Amino acid sequence: MTTGISLVRENTVSMEPPRSLWVSFPLGRPLGIPLDASFQHRVIKAALNLLSNAKGPVLEDFLEDVPAIDETSMTTCPVSFPKNFDDESWKARLVKEFATLQPWYEMSLRRRNNRTLVGISDLPPGKNIQRLANYLDKNQRPDDIQWLKPAIEDLKAYYQEAMIAQPGDYDADTLFNIFWQETQLGAGLLLICKQYQQSDNPDLQLIARMLAPRKAVSKAP
Repeated sequence: MTTGISLVRENTVSMEPPRSLWVSFPLGRPLGIPLDASFQHRVIKAALNLLSNAKGPVLEDFLEDVPAIDETSMTTCPVSFPKNFDDESWKARLVKEFATLQPWYEMSLRRRNNRTLVGISDLPPGKNIQRLANYLDKNQRPDDIQWLKPAIEDLKAYYQEAMIAQPGDYDADTLFNIFWQETQLGAGLLLICKQYQQSDNPDLQLIARMLAPRKAVSKAP
């Protein structure tokens, strides 16, 4: 029997894990308030209580929020994403962007004592981003769903962990907007999401909801 904590409701709804506790905390803070043992214990207890449900999927909300972050002490994303590229191919843009993120991801990994959410895919993120780029350059909808779902989750986690490499508090909405509105990966996922949305197959339409949250899709050009 398993249980877990969800930071992105839409992804959890799409993937349907057996039991999951959704929390409204910033990225990188699955237990909420740092150094607040009492608060973190309440989060863990709520997640463990889901084990009382013999059958799933179960998705429940944690009703407490963390206090608002003081904007004067807020940490900014350390990565600067270029807006213009000499090469218009998706492969060139994504590979260059991934290379820009790599040192920040490695710094983040060291800061968290090698703890990471990356690793559910059979392929490393660098290989996955090249394979995704090949589909985008061909304007072809990925047909290997068993590869796609874990690959995308790994890439999202890789980007998110790189974006919070520096210690401090981050505004979740700001990071969300940077990923979906400023990165080439975000743009590529929104394009693939649209391809799945246009399918007449309800199962493929469900994949679209897994790829990108409704909030990001609504802001897409």
